[in-house]
Order: sequence, then C-alpha cells, then structure tokens
Amino acid sequence: MRTLQKLMAIGVFGAIIIPASLAPAADTFRPVVRGRRGAVAAGTPLSAEAGMRLLQQGGNAVDAGCAAVLAASVIEFSHFSFGGEVPILIKPASGAVFVVNGQGIAPQLATRQFFLDRAKRGETEAGPVYRGSPEYVSISAGGSRPGAIPSSGILPATVPGVLDAVVSALDKFGTKSLGEVMAPAIELADGFPLDEVRVSYIEKTRSLLERWPTSAKLFLQANDSTRPMRVPKVGDVFTQPDLARTLREIAAVEHKSQSKGRHEALMAARDYFYKGPIAKRISDFSEANGGLLRAGDFAKFHAGVEEPTGVSYRGYEVYKTGFFAQGPVMLQTLNILEGFDLRKMGHNSADYIHTLVESMKLAFADRDRYYGDPAFSKVPGHELLSKEYAALRRTLIDSNSASQEQRPGDPAAGNPIHSTGTQSLLTGPSTVPEAERAHDTTCVNVVDKDGNLFSATPSGAWLPAVVAGDTGVMMGQRMQSFVLTEGHPNMLQPGKRPRVTLSPTLVMKDGKPLFVLSTPGGDNQDQALTQVFLNIIEFGMNVQEAVEAPRFETLHMVSSFDDHRFNPGILNLEDRIPQTAASALGSRGHKITMHTAWGNPSAPTVIMFNSYSGVIEAGADPRRGRYAIAW
Repeated sequence: MRTLQKLMAIGVFGAIIIPASLAPAADTFRPVVRGRRGAVAAGTPLSAEAGMRLLQQGGNAVDAGCAAVLAASVIEFSHFSFGGEVPILIKPASGAVFVVNGQGIAPQLATRQFFLDRAKRGETEAGPVYRGSPEYVSISAGGSRPGAIPSSGILPATVPGVLDAVVSALDKFGTKSLGEVMAPAIELADGFPLDEVRVSYIEKTRSLLERWPTSAKLFLQANDSTRPMRVPKVGDVFTQPDLARTLREIAAVEHKSQSKGRHEALMAARDYFYKGPIAKRISDFSEANGGLLRAGDFAKFHAGVEEPTGVSYRGYEVYKTGFFAQGPVMLQTLNILEGFDLRKMGHNSADYIHTLVESMKLAFADRDRYYGDPAFSKVPGHELLSKEYAALRRTLIDSNSASQEQRPGDPAAGNPIHSTGTQSLLTGPSTVPEAERAHDTTCVNVVDKDGNLFSATPSGAWLPAVVAGDTGVMMGQRMQSFVLTEGHPNMLQPGKRPRVTLSPTLVMKDGKPLFVLSTPGGDNQDQALTQVFLNIIEFGMNVQEAVEAPRFETLHMVSSFDDHRFNPGILNLEDRIPQTAASALGSRGHKITMHTAWGNPSAPTVIMFNSYSGVIEAGADPRRGRYAIAW
C-alpha cells in the first residue's frame, strides 16, 4: 500500500525555506519515520533493531551505530561480514566531525610482483577443491583472471577492520562497553531466521562455497561426507556457532579487564583479536591454505581517527572520508554543480541528468588517476577540492554532447585536463563470472536526541567468502580494489589500504548537524548520494521522497572491482524517468540502458535532525530492503 505524505516546505531545515513551488505532494511507498529520542536506519530490520536497543538502553548514536554494524556483520553476510571493513563519520553533539578509518591493510606478502608472477604461471583456480571431509589439498587460492588480483578466494583478503573501527569509535565517542554493544550480534550469531536475500546469495555462490570445506560446512551444512550439501531455506534458523564463540571470547576479555578502566578494557578486547589467539588462528589457516595474511599483519593494523574532507555547497557543509575512499568524488561533483542552476533545469530533466552525469564523469576521472592511501601516495587533495579547480573543470562540460573520454584534470598545474591524456583501459562487458563478482555493501546511519550523528558504510567479506577455520570469521576480498599499474596512487603495496568505494556522508548547516546518509552500491554510491542530497537541498523533498525518487547511473569510470573495466558513455536510467528525457539524452550521445522502475543498484538511508525542534526524520530506500526505526 502506498502512503501519501504532504511535504512540509518549511520546518525541515529550521530557518531554511524551500520554495513551495518545489514542494508537490509526496507519493511514497513508505512513510517518513519520525521521533525525538533517536532514529536508526540500516540494511535490515534486525540490524536497525540492534541499534535501537542500545539507544533505549541509554546509549548514544555511536553506541547504537556500532551495535547495528556488528549485528549487520552477522546477518547481512551476503554483502558484509565481521571480516570486512567499515569507514565511519561521527559528529559529536559538541565537537568537530571525525572519520574512523576502518579499512584494513594489505598483507606484507601481498606484492605487485607476487600477482604478476602468479599470472605468468597461469594460476587461475578459485581455491581448494571440496573433498567431503576436512582433509583437502590446497591448490591455487585465487580467482579466474590471469594478471589481476582475484575477486574471490583467500588471496584478496586484507586485515579485518570492523572490530578495530568499532572499538576506536566507542573509545573516543561512545558510552557503552563493547560487550553491551556486541550483545545483539552474539544473539544473532546464536541463530536468526534467514531471509530471501541471504538464501539467494548462498544459491548464487554455491559452486565457490563448495570449494572451501569451512564455507561449505557453514552455508551448505556440509559437516561430513555422508551428509549431502544443501542450500538452506527461507525461514530456516541460521546459526554461526564458531563466530558466536569468537565474539563471546572478545567480550569476555573486555569484561575481565574492566577493573583497569574503560579504555584499557576496550584495548584488551581489541588486542585479543589483533595480537592474540584469533589473529594467530586466522593466520595459521591462511598460511595452510595459500593465503597471504599473517599474524604480523594483524598486529601492525590500527583503525585511525582522522579529519574528514569537506566542501560547502550553497551554504551547506558536506563531509566525507579522506582520499583512501571515493567519498571526495561527491565533493568534487558538488563543486562543479554549484555553477549551474539545477532548480531551473527541473528534476530529472534531460538537462539536469546530462549536467550531473558530465560533472560526475570529471570527478570520477580524477578519482581514477589521483586517489589512493595518503600514507603511501601524495594526493593533491587541497587542489582537487578547490572552487578554482572546479571552475576550470566546469568549462569541459558541453551542454549538447556527452563525453566519451576519460578526462582527469591537472590540479597542481591549474589545468582542466591532464596533459598526458587518458589511460589504456579494458572496455566492454565484464568477463568475470557472476558468482565471483563483488557483492557490495550495506549502510548504517544513526542520530540521537542530543544531536550526535553517526554514518557508516560497512562492507567486505561477502559471499562467497572463505571462512577462516574455526574462528567463524569470513575473510575479505578488498584487495581486488588495488591496481597493478606501476606508479599509480592505488597500486598494491604491503601495508597499504586499497582505495575503496565506501562513502558515509554527513551534512551540516550553519555549524549545526543536519543529516547523515550512506548507501551500498560500489561505484554508484556517490552518484546515488549526490542525487539524494540534491533531491533534498535543491528540490525540497522529504527524506523518504529523496531516497525513492527515480535515479540514474553512469558507468563512465574505471570499475573499482573485478577486472577494472571502463565503459565509456553508458548511462543507466530507471524507467520511471520520462521517455522524453531518455530520448533527449540519447541524442546527446549517452549510451542509454533502461533499468526497471526500481533497478538502481544503490539503496540509501537518510536521517535528518532538526536542531530547532529536536524532531528526527528517517527515510529508507525500498529498493533493497533498507529499514528505519525512530523512537
């Protein structure tokens, strides 16, 4: 049943007034969820409930956000699990915006030469072959693409970043213990009913899960050779006893250390995982099965608390992570768009879509050339985010013609386009089998009554992940986001973070917190987030309208996953976008592909905080089952 919502043109932004002409009656599948004590928006109802439970127990937005992330790491394993990563943006009620960099690092054994040599030897198998018992022989541990970092198997695993990110966030900004925050996740690991999405992904990736006895045991109930493997059914209670034990061990270490103080107890729990028996067991499994992760890699890793990047857009302050992730793409795009009258163009008109797409193409071209782990590469961040550079880049947009080239700029020299031209890139449809492709991400956003804001994009260690022995921890695949191009800022190096797509977002106005938003969607994340942001700021939509509105997606960038292909000019439109606009865009040279009415791969959630009234409003995209709860 559809729910009609009347848009409030004044009040959502306090003193900010959205013209009434831009505020038609809303028509949304879901209502805006409102409350005054807090709101949690996440990838599933159970993830959101875990966060809300912490709010109701007196925790703040950071406590709730961490609980939702940990719960998601147990139940959303198709897209994210405990062995993955999570960048977080946090705005305390009083204080500046911070980034918790929960992206894991590459192992010391992961070198460019290792993968080049592997390609020369023709090693392309996906992992050990399942033999019906724990006794199996480890053959090559990778994917099916010679010359590249595999997208599945044991080789592309980085150090898991989730626990350290959660501990770092709680230590600096939270109020609850790790045990309290972890409690919902432990309960879920003891058993939860499977939904259609998780069953579908187990079925899709079954052929790869079968290659790893530990994964087959968990997901296909292959406990011994006499019991046939099978995909569980929707509604089956799915248990993860090994992971539940691991989580309980971590929580118990914190509890035993409470007498030393909260900080010391958190660090003890963290060290039990990264410097203690868990790291050793994962390392032993990795070494025995051809993987690269070792205990020393865990010991060297620490999720840092960093400053964000940010720009102003028509008086709004927009914050993203640093250049270890693609978030600044949205900032560069907004800088370019600031020079256009988007309201006059009209929402999702041909002019509007063309302008946004061409702006995003330029920002993504800069991402593909310049972004990388700043600890290893000098990223010209100040120049890339300057208004002067955006003005230069804006001159490259032809209002009547879609660019088919990759056009990075030269920010250090103040030139709109790089003098050395474009890179040589793979084009056309991907040859990576569907079961091996990157399977995305989830999102968590929280706002509490005091105006604490939390935005996270948890990801990695998705199906068909390798389960690391008896720890229950699924190993990640994030190293596939590196490139092997010598000298590139995102070239694989030991100890380096891959440049990821994960992109939490936080918006303020006049120094006051306004809203948080994040989404799954890989390379599409910042495209979707930019559109949702503009739906609110430029067109006066409420948070639910903003996430449900028809969207579009360009593939005109180097893919961050799999074989890193470039698809010049391709533009995907949901078919709710008028055919007249689609035809006009085609005549400008865009290579149009029509998706279904709700076919965009991203699915954002947004939570808005009215600092004048204290009202909190949440919206959740129905495209992929996002869910929001307010209190």
